[in-house]
Amino acid sequence: MVGMPALAQHRRIALFAALALLATPLAACSKDPEPGPALDAFVAGWPHAQWNGKVTFVGPQNQALTETDVANRLKGLSGTLDTVTVKADGKPTISDKSATGKITVDWTLPGGTHWTYPSQVRLTQQNKTWRVIWDPKIVHPDLQENAALNTKVVAAARAGINDAAGNPLATARNVVVVGVEPDKIKDLAVLTPVLDSALKTVVPGGVDLSGLAQQVAQAKPDAFVEIVTLRREAYDQIKPMIHDLDGTVFREETRILAPTRTFAKALFGSVGEVTKEIMDANPGKYAQGDQVGLYGLQKQYDARLRGSDGVEVDITSKNADGTTRTQKVFGADAKDGQALSVTLDPKVQNAADGAIAGSKLTQRTAIVAMRVSDGHVLAVANGPDGGGDDLALVAQVPPGSTFKVVTAYGVLDGGSVTADSVVDCPATYTVDGRTFKNAHDMALGPVPFHTDLAKSCNTAFASLAPKLGDTGLAAAGTALGLGTKWDLGVDCFTGAVSSGGSQAEQAAAAFGQGTTVVSPVAMLGAIGAVARGRWKQPVLLLDPAPAAPAADGPQLKESTLTQLRTGLREVVTNGTAVSLKDVPGGPVSGKTGTAEYDADPAHTHAWFIGWQGDLAFAVFVENGGDSTATAVPLAEAFLRGLQPQTVRR
Repeated sequence: MVGMPALAQHRRIALFAALALLATPLAACSKDPEPGPALDAFVAGWPHAQWNGKVTFVGPQNQALTETDVANRLKGLSGTLDTVTVKADGKPTISDKSATGKITVDWTLPGGTHWTYPSQVRLTQQNKTWRVIWDPKIVHPDLQENAALNTKVVAAARAGINDAAGNPLATARNVVVVGVEPDKIKDLAVLTPVLDSALKTVVPGGVDLSGLAQQVAQAKPDAFVEIVTLRREAYDQIKPMIHDLDGTVFREETRILAPTRTFAKALFGSVGEVTKEIMDANPGKYAQGDQVGLYGLQKQYDARLRGSDGVEVDITSKNADGTTRTQKVFGADAKDGQALSVTLDPKVQNAADGAIAGSKLTQRTAIVAMRVSDGHVLAVANGPDGGGDDLALVAQVPPGSTFKVVTAYGVLDGGSVTADSVVDCPATYTVDGRTFKNAHDMALGPVPFHTDLAKSCNTAFASLAPKLGDTGLAAAGTALGLGTKWDLGVDCFTGAVSSGGSQAEQAAAAFGQGTTVVSPVAMLGAIGAVARGRWKQPVLLLDPAPAAPAADGPQLKESTLTQLRTGLREVVTNGTAVSLKDVPGGPVSGKTGTAEYDADPAHTHAWFIGWQGDLAFAVFVENGGDSTATAVPLAEAFLRGLQPQTVRR
């Protein structure tokens, strides 16, 4: 430095050096830590109550708390709530050695409802470490120690099934659950046969009690071991027989039930307690004890019918006297289920159910009926005892001679024959080495075609197959709705009509054998088209309306229909269904059918399809033998059941 003595210059350099040394540690010191990371670590660990040493806790009085202490308190305060997400809302505000962080707590409640609310976390800085001050109010602002959050499900009311006018068909009805309590039973060996005998008087086939002894042995002494649920009216019939027995116990409830035990049973399905299989297939959707649809419409439309449960969250705590104090802090209303609306008519359905019950047939049966004018399905009945599978809608079986309606339509519409054309009816007819014959070895000889139809001559129809060609039979089936795409809002089978194939296959298909398969409702649609003059898809579900119902078919030629209808009326007046000639309610037209279904000609299904006035119907008896012995009497019982005031002479 110019002009400065050497000694002074040396001292000044030394001073600068000393200042530099003093400045070095000051630059290395950091400012105080922020509370944000401690808050973030706390909210991140809350859902599982695990912080892995990333959070230090103290109590309100600055007492040290371990992570385990806080985890246990958090679990106790959370009560029945267990699924939560938490997030910090921005940076905490700091005041000296204290900070407050705002958070949002979001609980997932039963049914998927979310309960979201703000809260806050206080922190304190000690020894340059931000510590979370544990407080029950973190979990909820209204919480205190020794209290807890608890959920309560608010059950939605399950909806029923209504008819077209809105009148209830399946609705809440009173039932009695019959059971036994182990510690009240004096002698199970004596009790069991008494119960069995009583239950058989109201439950066809009785109730299987073979496992009751094991159930009782495995149950707690005061458990309710359920045996059967009975409609109130059925229980009242046997109440004097079972109510005072040693060991029997009873629980009154309501269940969604149809007017009778068999009323459209296979179609409507049933409601019962959710099974383990259903819960496993739908994780988190159901809780133990929930009532769900088990099959049929009740299962298919379960979500709509059940609605959605509401939920309530309460803070529960004990008063000084030991009583429980409850404070509601959140509630979401239940949304009751929405009813289904169907076209079934109770009068027609009851007639169909009654006919099946009265027939005493033990094999599977079906009756399905609809109004010709608008296609509304009025009855879907299955047997025995209401049926298991909905055979009326989903069966896939050969139609037998009922399919002669389709073949006759095809040849008449094509003009290859008329109702009066002579078509020979020999005892046998052979095509490509395959011989066809008639029931009961019938041989009519050369007769008008309308007689072949009325008497159900297989050989005559087999001989007409070449007139339809490879695709004519399928085309005739399509004109009558068979094999086309329908949307009933419920599963159904519309048929699969044989097309092409060998000459023998075409000959067999012409009288309903071959590879053609149908369902009763498919044949109902076909005979309804003949009665109406135009195919219209049957209508079953009104609300919710099916998404894609089939469009109406083309108008059928009146000249064809006149000839066909004349022949189908003759089936009743002078053919295979003459027992229907005097049925009240007006003239009946239709077609019988006996359909072989395997290699044994003795194994046959029985059919009748027809109409009376504005009512079309199809009757099917699985393995029913000759149609005149089973299907036709069932059709007669059904039609007479629609006229209960009429006494047959």
